Amino acid sequence: MSIIAIVGRPNVGKSTLFNRLTQTGRAIVNEEAGTTRDRQYGRVEWNGYNFSIIDTGGWVLNSGDTFEEEINKQVKIACEEADLLLFVVDINTGVTDLDMQIAGTLRRSGKSVIVVSNKADTFNLHPLSAEFYGLGLGEPVCISAINGSGTGDMLDIAVSRIKDNPLPEIEEDIPRIAIVGRPNAGKSSLLNAFIGEERNIVTDIAGTTRDSINTTYDKFGMRFTLIDTAGIRKKNKVNEDLEYYSIVRAIRSIENADVCVLMLDATRGIEAQDINIFSLINKNHKGVVIAVNKWDLVENKTPAAVKTFEAAIHERTAPFTDIPVIFTSALTKQRIFKILETAKQVYDNRRTKISTHKLNDVLLPIIENTPPPMYKGKVVKIKYITQLPKTAVPSFVFFCNLPQWVKEPYRRFLENQIRKNWNLTGTPVNIFMREK
Repeated sequence: MSIIAIVGRPNVGKSTLFNRLTQTGRAIVNEEAGTTRDRQYGRVEWNGYNFSIIDTGGWVLNSGDTFEEEINKQVKIACEEADLLLFVVDINTGVTDLDMQIAGTLRRSGKSVIVVSNKADTFNLHPLSAEFYGLGLGEPVCISAINGSGTGDMLDIAVSRIKDNPLPEIEEDIPRIAIVGRPNAGKSSLLNAFIGEERNIVTDIAGTTRDSINTTYDKFGMRFTLIDTAGIRKKNKVNEDLEYYSIVRAIRSIENADVCVLMLDATRGIEAQDINIFSLINKNHKGVVIAVNKWDLVENKTPAAVKTFEAAIHERTAPFTDIPVIFTSALTKQRIFKILETAKQVYDNRRTKISTHKLNDVLLPIIENTPPPMYKGKVVKIKYITQLPKTAVPSFVFFCNLPQWVKEPYRRFLENQIRKNWNLTGTPVNIFMREK
């Protein structure tokens, strides 16, 4: 599949154009320069052709700033990957020194380039684009990313320049795994370790990742969509709009995922905000794997210490304790592939189907030996059990004479019996009582 990268200096409207072409709101748009940091991938379909598009951060040359240096690295990787570059400039400010420097870099790259004169919101502004001929990259195309004018002409030119690539068949349904956690827990480092390249920017500064970044992982017989998300902090700690929007996208990623890998910092243990994120995952009925990162920094790694750490985690996540816990290090790559294997197992567990015959054969004798407590002198009798079809997580219906009198402790007992007899590790389970 052909790849097109959107490049340019900060604040020329690259993310707005990305959102327009992909018909999504995935890339955060803000007037603050440097909003986009990591490479953001999307798909575009135009007149029967399908291609990938990459949004990049603003290109700043000869900068000593940590973030700008890392952003430039991501832009260069995107340029190397791409078959065609959309060089976005601002028609209102004209050619700047930075535009000229970037144009020189693009000419030397040998890649096919389209100069996109953005923010031409009215036709009266179009004549101003003549200035961009001076970049030496051919005729500029006037567009307005914010209202969509001119984007069709631009796409016609783009499609004519890339190799013919008709729309493929719809991609199979593959697991979506979101990597979530507090800031600086190592989420981006883990994703980079998985795919073996610096896909996302990693620094010691909390809040480095802003957008939720999707990456397809296809190695060792496993195929996933991996989603790196911004760190989720407490509401009272969020004091800027960009971080707010980043957290909103992280929460949406949880809502759209099949399985969430909750990253904990081994040097800090499990904290209140970790439990808040876990509750968000659980409330959305998502599968969960807990990855305790930075295990290489922990001195006491004895089996007893590991057991104590696991017990502390399960104590805080109770009553849902059937959760896999993996002690890992994104830096040294210790046990990172076990995270993927476990996430795949949790995904499969979410789709477990148990026949009605087996449910009744196994559970009814247990219920007969340990029936629900009597309520106001009434005996509750469970007669029949079945699993509901086509549900996001395994959901079971227990038919009985007095469903309203079966209380939460006994529901948890039933859930535990199901978990003892079938592997449902990492996935929530729904228990419903219905009148027979």
